Amino acid sequence: MLDDRFPVPAPSALNPNEAEEDESYVDYYYDEPGSMPGTLTIPADAQAPIIALIDYNEHAATRVEIATPEECRPYLDSNSVSWVDVKGLGSEDVLRRLGDVFSLHPLVLEDVVNVPQRPKVEEYHNQLLFITRMVTPKGAEGGFLSEQVSFILGEHYLLTVQEEPKYDCFGPIRERIRTNKGTIRKQGADYLAYALLDSLIDGFFPVLEEYGEMIEELEDEVVSNPTRQTLEKIHAIKRELLVIRRAIWPQRDAINTLIRDGSHLISDDVRVYLRDCYDHVVQVLDMVETYRELASSLMDVYLSSVSNKMNEIMKLLTVISSIFIPLTFIAGVYGMNFNTEKSPWNMPELNWYWGYPLCLGLMVVTAGGLIYLFWKRGWFENFSSVVQNDDVHKTSGILTRR
Repeated sequence: MLDDRFPVPAPSALNPNEAEEDESYVDYYYDEPGSMPGTLTIPADAQAPIIALIDYNEHAATRVEIATPEECRPYLDSNSVSWVDVKGLGSEDVLRRLGDVFSLHPLVLEDVVNVPQRPKVEEYHNQLLFITRMVTPKGAEGGFLSEQVSFILGEHYLLTVQEEPKYDCFGPIRERIRTNKGTIRKQGADYLAYALLDSLIDGFFPVLEEYGEMIEELEDEVVSNPTRQTLEKIHAIKRELLVIRRAIWPQRDAINTLIRDGSHLISDDVRVYLRDCYDHVVQVLDMVETYRELASSLMDVYLSSVSNKMNEIMKLLTVISSIFIPLTFIAGVYGMNFNTEKSPWNMPELNWYWGYPLCLGLMVVTAGGLIYLFWKRGWFENFSSVVQNDDVHKTSGILTRR
């Protein structure tokens, strides 16, 4: 259920045939053609739902662990704000009973359960459905986790449904409710929905900061020592940034719809706060687009670095060949061993007293002259700059994350 996104390097980034074994690919669960509206498709590995309820007003706040969905009924009719948080989609019976308690439209329950859905906003009579995605950094192992979060907003309640019970970014909001920090307990359910949505969107920034650091480190690696593993890292980062873009782009349109069209369940004051959420989404999109462009440029730099490295190798081999070709010619000529007794023209140098030292001296002078000529033409400057760059990167203390 949880989209376990792309530990870097991802082997399947270069080999599409490994997609079936790569857990980074998203599993989409579609209804069979001709299925009735409201059909629920629950994966076999989905975890059983855990239901927690926080009921609060300006003077008090209570947190209750809910064993059955029917226990939520008394809280829905109170004047206080009730936040029902459901984590896990592993029980169709519990989810359908939850739909009965909250009088959810069958299509609402279908969108909530059949994940992943595209982030969107839909209004049903006295309820507002907002579907979004939440990302969580994976920590030391790198990458991120992505899951769908559904908001069902009522007059005095908010129902949130998450795919997994283990990960979320709503801890600070729970703490604000518990300690009565800020104005959250003086506001209604619509303000609670805004606070959770704002926390969810802000959760994208730590993930993107990690990718910014990885891209900076890859820039050094691409220039100093590009390898096939470097190419795999670049491919993996591009794929992950594409996943983030697909998650955040529709949220901008959904929040804009709330601000522009409004709803009787959202007050004018909360719509002003939603503008701040919209600004944060735009910032996330700008960062994603910037990092995607940098990742694409890294691919060009990688190809250029590999090409330059090959050119330097070919140049070095050319210089070595150019030096040894005349030496090979001299050695070949004096290795023919003509008989000088038959003719004075048959290599008289073979009988010279200093013939061997003169031959070696000729080779040294020829090699030295060629090296001097190549140096004057600047052929060795690129070699020295490459060595200096390697030394700089070795002593700079920069290490790649992967």
